[in-house]
Amino acid sequence: MGMINFKFINKNAVVTGGAAGIGLEISQSFLAAGGNVSVWDYSEKALEAARDELSKFGSQVQYVQVDITNRDSVAKAAAGLPWAVDILVNNAGITRDKSFAKMGADDWDAVINTNLTGLFNVTKTLLEKFNPNSNNKRIINISSVVGLYGNFGQTNYAAAKSGVIGMTKTWGKELGRKGFTSNAIAPGFINTAMTKAMPKEAIDAMAAKIPVMRLGETSDIANAVLFLASEQAAYINATVLSVDGGITL
Repeated sequence: MGMINFKFINKNAVVTGGAAGIGLEISQSFLAAGGNVSVWDYSEKALEAARDELSKFGSQVQYVQVDITNRDSVAKAAAGLPWAVDILVNNAGITRDKSFAKMGADDWDAVINTNLTGLFNVTKTLLEKFNPNSNNKRIINISSVVGLYGNFGQTNYAAAKSGVIGMTKTWGKELGRKGFTSNAIAPGFINTAMTKAMPKEAIDAMAAKIPVMRLGETSDIANAVLFLASEQAAYINATVLSVDGGITL
């Protein structure tokens, strides 16, 4: 039995929200492993920063500004793909945190439209863009531990991320016979620009709740994505991989 070696030469991925944070780490990891990546992101500023960050990968990368809540925007991005898709990583998401009593309809709609309906829009549109000759087609959805156990102030986010898990499992059943696997990753507390801006006391308190006593890194999530995208993970389907340091115990 050979060791797992993440090589994605001649493999093509689409990563939504792929220009910043966890998404950028995922994009960079695929590129470093020899793959081609279409980086989809809503933020023009993030895409420009990603161009600088990923410049060494040259023609391996395509940068596309996409509003995944808008089906016409998604269709246009899909039509402009320079290659057939092997791997889709649905990573794009937003938060609008408030207690349920204070949460407005706009807060609900924004998160559901991006984190749940947006994921539907992208996957539905790209389904016919996958490589028809491949039996190793991959859909990897980024959910959250919040989708597993809920969280104060995140009714909208928890509902969306739970919905992502339900979609993932359903697609695993429906698409498995067509050469796909569909899996979700549920990140815990991850070191991103947002968490790094928090007071040290808050970060320490957060880390103290995690059995491994630290926050995760974006590379922890990217490594999990690459594993599920690999041919070695071909028999893993319709599952949720928690990458959380054990916080869901």
